[in-house]
Amino acid sequence: MVAIYELITAGFAPFAIICAIPLLVLIVIAIFNYRMSAFWALIVINYIVIWHSAPLPQGIPTSLYNEAIEIVLLTIAIIDIKEARFERCANIMLFSLIIWCGFCTLEVLNDTCGIGINVGAWYTTARSIAYQLMYAFLVFTLYISNPKILIKYLYVWGGLALFAAFWVWKQKYIGFTDAENIWLQGRGRSTHILYGGTLIRYFSIFSDAANFGIGIASTAVAFIIFGITSRIKKYKYFFLITGAVCAWAVFPSGTRTAIACLIAGFIIYIFLSKSFKIAIPITIAFTLFIFILAFTDIGNSNQSIRRMRSAFDRNDASANARTINQTAMKKYLAEAPWGIGMAVGYKNIPANNKYTFMATVPPDSEYVFIWIHTGIIGITIFLICTAIMIFGACWIVLFRLKSPSLRGIGAGFCCAMVSQQLGGYGNQVLMQFPNCLVFYGGLTIVYVLPYIENEWIEYENKQLAIQEEKKRLKLEKKRASRV
Repeated sequence: MVAIYELITAGFAPFAIICAIPLLVLIVIAIFNYRMSAFWALIVINYIVIWHSAPLPQGIPTSLYNEAIEIVLLTIAIIDIKEARFERCANIMLFSLIIWCGFCTLEVLNDTCGIGINVGAWYTTARSIAYQLMYAFLVFTLYISNPKILIKYLYVWGGLALFAAFWVWKQKYIGFTDAENIWLQGRGRSTHILYGGTLIRYFSIFSDAANFGIGIASTAVAFIIFGITSRIKKYKYFFLITGAVCAWAVFPSGTRTAIACLIAGFIIYIFLSKSFKIAIPITIAFTLFIFILAFTDIGNSNQSIRRMRSAFDRNDASANARTINQTAMKKYLAEAPWGIGMAVGYKNIPANNKYTFMATVPPDSEYVFIWIHTGIIGITIFLICTAIMIFGACWIVLFRLKSPSLRGIGAGFCCAMVSQQLGGYGNQVLMQFPNCLVFYGGLTIVYVLPYIENEWIEYENKQLAIQEEKKRLKLEKKRASRV
């Protein structure tokens, strides 16, 4: 009756919402009974939600998928508080996120542009650069609770990354879907079709090539480190293959910053490895790699490699344009230490406003975006909080974990986060789907590792025993065949 009344008085949308309530109730009940299924759904949906050909309902805000599942998962944890292990949340990463989220909450009062307070527009930005980090931290802390779930997560993430690499291969050698081609010929034309159409920057299932290139580069860093340090062969092979495939997938993206992200991730691992046997080969390999790109013409016949090589060109026009824009921004932001406000954008600021340029200029970087909207105060707080979170995770890897393979997993996540932060300095990708949940969630896992280390050692020993038994049986069978 209520639905029919709303249909007559308010239209179809309220009618549809009311009719959907029973279905939503059933979905919530199902999630309560199968909470880990909801967690895996979050991981998968987060990875494909911005895919131009994603098999998801249209018209729903992109962030709503993640946010709805995360809130339900946190609600379940609060209801089942005895099993949730909230004590694991009490660490320096939570402290840093509280400071950053608190600052972004206060930004709702920022009316530097004099256009009034818009809570809806403020929340859209605050959710993007702050609250989703807190959601990711809480969900990963509460639901990555033992070694089996951790390994399953690495397999799910690796499987999604392999699919993304396959899809970029498919785009390059088979072609785009209709939806992808529409985007490429429209919004993506000026940035993804270069040199008169002789070079296309491929973007796989991500929103754009920069997002894909940097995200897949950081993924390559993580999985290669996982593979180097794993003691269990089946895991080692999967991790190394995934890392190598992801490293290849960087090049079709044509994202120059991604090369720097790869290099930075492995440089950090040299310090975290605590092993000369690992550090020396990695140092030699990447020194050679940088030398080839920076000082030779090897591979110049390939357009993608030629574009990657331009990252080392100090006279690159794209880099110079960013420098010019940022010089202009400094003059505006000198009078706006709190930024122009989170609720300000090109859609709602008048053309005659003093800060119109700041609201409409492409930030080209996640750091610059935060700097514009929160000012020198905001970007300083963000950088300090980020440094604390990464330093705390590195401290755990260096001094708290005893298992070499678990240290490798922790180091992989730390190096991937450093790689991703460098990407955020060069491009506006740090808070984009799927990178934010993947890499902030990964850093969160590092803080969980000390709690599950004893279980991990026991789990790993069982897997090693099974591995040795299979090896023994294989040798016996081989000897028997010779007799």
